[in-house]
Amino acid sequence: MLISESTLPTVTQNLVMIRASQINGDGYATDVHSKNAAHAGESATRLNLVAVWRESTVFTDAERYDQDQLATLVAFIALINATDRFAVINRQRGGDYTPA
Repeated sequence: MLISESTLPTVTQNLVMIRASQINGDGYATDVHSKNAAHAGESATRLNLVAVWRESTVFTDAERYDQDQLATLVAFIALINATDRFAVINRQRGGDYTPA
């Protein structure tokens, strides 16, 4: 976990990492974050709908990012964007990752 659970719940962190990696076109990170989230118990429905979270009913209001979490969320997204861009530049491919 990169940020404390009390600041931004782990479930939300996982969803944000998946979505940011999708947006950044980072196949490797999308693979890793999706499989880690599934391994941690995230449902297939929520994983499949994270790309359209605004149009989905399976996410809580807290996962839709309240004002208290906004600053933390912005910093977290910046960190994920940076790591995704390095992976894309290095052409890391997704599909072979297995959660520990």
